[in-house]
Amino acid sequence: MKVIKSDEFDKQTKKIKDRQLKERILKQLTKIIENPEIGDFLSHEKSVRKIYIPPFRLLYVYRNNKIYLLDFDHRDKIYKKRLKKE
Repeated sequence: MKVIKSDEFDKQTKKIKDRQLKERILKQLTKIIENPEIGDFLSHEKSVRKIYIPPFRLLYVYRNNKIYLLDFDHRDKIYKKRLKKE
C-alpha cells in the first residue's frame, strides 16, 4: 500500500507540537493503511474520506491501492477550505 502526502497535509502536520496528538495521528494512519475504507465519505465530495481525531479531521482518498493524505486541520477550518477549493 502506497501512502502519498499532499503539501497541505505536510504543512499542517509539521505545525503540531503536541506529542500525544502526533501519536493519535499515527495510530489513525495505521488503521487507514490496514483498512482504507474505514473513513466516512464527505457529504459534498464523495471520493474524499474523513477520520475524526478530536477536534481535528484527517481527509484522504483511497484509489488504485494508494492512499492520498489530503489535509489535516481543525474541524471548523477544514470543511471551509475544501469548499473554497471547489
